[in-house]
Amino acid sequence: MAEPVRIPTTPAPKVALSTASVYPESTATAFEIAARLGYDGVEVMVWTDPVSQDVEALRRLSDHHQVPILAIHAPCLLITQRVWSTDPWTKLQRAQAAAEKLGASTVVVHPPFRWQRQYARDFVTGIWRMADETDVRFAVENMYPWRYRDREMLAYAPEWDVTKDDYRHFTVDLSHTATARTDAGAMIDRMGDRLAHIHLADGNGSAKDEHLVPGRGTQPCAELLAGLARTSFDGHVVIEVNTRRAMSSAEREADLAEALEFTRLHLAKPAARTKPAPQRRRS
Repeated sequence: MAEPVRIPTTPAPKVALSTASVYPESTATAFEIAARLGYDGVEVMVWTDPVSQDVEALRRLSDHHQVPILAIHAPCLLITQRVWSTDPWTKLQRAQAAAEKLGASTVVVHPPFRWQRQYARDFVTGIWRMADETDVRFAVENMYPWRYRDREMLAYAPEWDVTKDDYRHFTVDLSHTATARTDAGAMIDRMGDRLAHIHLADGNGSAKDEHLVPGRGTQPCAELLAGLARTSFDGHVVIEVNTRRAMSSAEREADLAEALEFTRLHLAKPAARTKPAPQRRRS
């Protein structure tokens, strides 16, 4: 009798907690919650919390809680303009160094603000140059237009829709697709085999970047997760939600437990779509 054919399967992606998800609580609190709820790791948002900027402090937290650091989010926000230097390339170099020292596979980076003119002009070629110098992935994240009433401001350059430029790796953020009022599925298809990292959150198309718990908005969070089973996706899924309105630590933790349960549930489901998945190419 012939031996049965064994089809290799790709392990389910690891599910990490972004330290931004516990704001205004601390980076240290994020490690505690991630360990207590059973997350596979954390993504460190580097911001004004001194611990988030300190590689040795992060290593101690990771070791103490036995929670690996899977990704570093470079300081790209308005409130982090002076974190790790005012020079944006220095910020990325320090993010790369932190990732290498901490064993993180990915650095998440936003496209430049339009007023960072020289940085924006050099960004695409500069990201390729840095990516060629390390095994760490620089995964460029989709953003959105800024809106106020009926006015729209294009705040990012070269593009808020990062699929219009040539990058080796992408991060897709489903709260940002909601705010941009763009088709998330079409964007993911354009990213194809360059999709390397996922920020999982939800949104309803508000002009405000909502970062809702997945399943509470209109974005295809469940479909994206189920679809990963059809691909050889080898990145991470990061819960990046807004819990600032939580009335207590217990309520915040309940939201983060719900987000983790939703993610693991849908990662285990087969995709409903029958369209062949793009094959990843080696980077």
